Amino acid sequence: MKYLLIALPSLLLASLAVLHAAEAKSSKAEAGSKAETDQKLQWSFTPNPALPNVLILGDSISIGYTLGVRKQMEGAANVFRPMDGNGPLNCTGTTFGAQQIDRLLAGHKWTVIHFNWGLRDLKHVTAPGIGQNSNKPEDPLQATVQEYSRNMEKIVAKLKTTGARLVFATTTPVAPGTINPLREPESPSRYNAAALKIMQANGIRVNDLFAFCEPQLAKWQLPKNVHFTPVGSEALAHQVAAVIKEELDAAAKDNAKSDPKAH
Repeated sequence: MKYLLIALPSLLLASLAVLHAAEAKSSKAEAGSKAETDQKLQWSFTPNPALPNVLILGDSISIGYTLGVRKQMEGAANVFRPMDGNGPLNCTGTTFGAQQIDRLLAGHKWTVIHFNWGLRDLKHVTAPGIGQNSNKPEDPLQATVQEYSRNMEKIVAKLKTTGARLVFATTTPVAPGTINPLREPESPSRYNAAALKIMQANGIRVNDLFAFCEPQLAKWQLPKNVHFTPVGSEALAHQVAAVIKEELDAAAKDNAKSDPKAH
């Protein structure tokens, strides 16, 4: 029994190390994505303390448009996303998001948070949760729609505690024939429908990126893929920046109403 008690802390530390390694691997950009290229770009910047802070949360699609949004918001807001060393952190699926949401939100007082989870949840993996990618349709999804909904409710509850204006971006389309990992084209609509119920119940604005980019997928999205060309990511950046600007304007008006000096 004495030796067992001594061994238990070591076993616990080893288990935590394995979980941390799996999460770190899962948070990397997917091969072939613009986000993989963007990892090598300059992500550090000096925020202006006089400007409001905006946080962008999401997977590799959002990594692809974050720098474009930051460029368009110069002089109007400091645009952040969680970092992994010198590069952007991929927020992966809602399993990771629900576990790590406190860490993802830490560091600043946020005026606007633009967020999305979905494409990682609906991919096929060898085991539910954080598992290896799979091309087999019989293998499980990283998170079922029901699990996605439960995780998203936890995430939204945390986001609301920040007092920021929240914007949910719908999950973008999956091109037919997408593999490595396997994703089905019909899946985003199912996950978006589940998310929209939660957003409606919580009064959260929706930026419908699925509908925005669907008519232009032949020009904006890579074939048999979920990722976007530079042109597509730039278009998404314009759309995201436009919505964030509207929310910043609304926040400024709210602050003016509540500030006695404004009357």
